[in-house]
Amino acid sequence: MIAAVILAATLPLTACSGDDSDSSKDTTPKAAGESFDCDNPNGDQASWVEHCADKKPAPAEQASTGLAFGKSYTWPDGLRVSVVDAHVFTNYTEFEEPEKGKTDFRVRLKLTNTGKSTVKLDGLSTIIEGATNGGEAASTEFENGSNPLEGRLAPGVTVTKTDDGVLGTRYGKKIVVTVQRASENFDLEFPEFTGSMQWA
Repeated sequence: MIAAVILAATLPLTACSGDDSDSSKDTTPKAAGESFDCDNPNGDQASWVEHCADKKPAPAEQASTGLAFGKSYTWPDGLRVSVVDAHVFTNYTEFEEPEKGKTDFRVRLKLTNTGKSTVKLDGLSTIIEGATNGGEAASTEFENGSNPLEGRLAPGVTVTKTDDGVLGTRYGKKIVVTVQRASENFDLEFPEFTGSMQWA
C-alpha cells in the first residue's frame, strides 16, 4: 500500500521533467539559427558579407609560403593577392629585343580589395627568384600589354596587374614570386608563390 502511494506520487514529477526536456529541445535550434557560420562555404553570400566581412583571418588560418600559382593570400586590411601565372615574354615592340642567355617573362597578379578602405597599389612590389638552383630576376617593364602595380584599388574591386622581369636561362623557368608591401607594420607577412613560366 505504501509502495503504491510513493509510485503514484512520482509519476507526475516524471511527466513534468519530460515536458521541460521537450521545451528545451524546441529552443535549441532557434538559438543556433541566430548565429552565422563564417566558415561555411555553402552559406548565403549576402549574409556572409553582413556577418563576416570585418572578420580578419588569423595568421594560423592561412599560409604565406609554399603557395602555388592561383592560390591567394589576404592581408589583415582585406587586400587579397594571388599570382595568376607567369609567361615567357616575346611580344616586343620595335625598340625592345631579347638578350642572349636571358629569359624575359611577365607575371600576372590578381588583386581584390575585400576591405572597406581604398588601397594604394604602388606600395606593392615583387622579388622573383629561380626556384631550382638560385638566381634573382632583374625588374623591367615591357610596353605591350603592361599594367604595372600603381594607382588605387577601391573596396570591392578586382584587377589584374603585370610585373615583368629578366632571369638568366641557366636558372630555369620555375620561379618563386614574393609579394612585398610597404607598411609600418613590421609583422606584415610577404606571401611567396611558386610556379613555372609557360610559353605564351
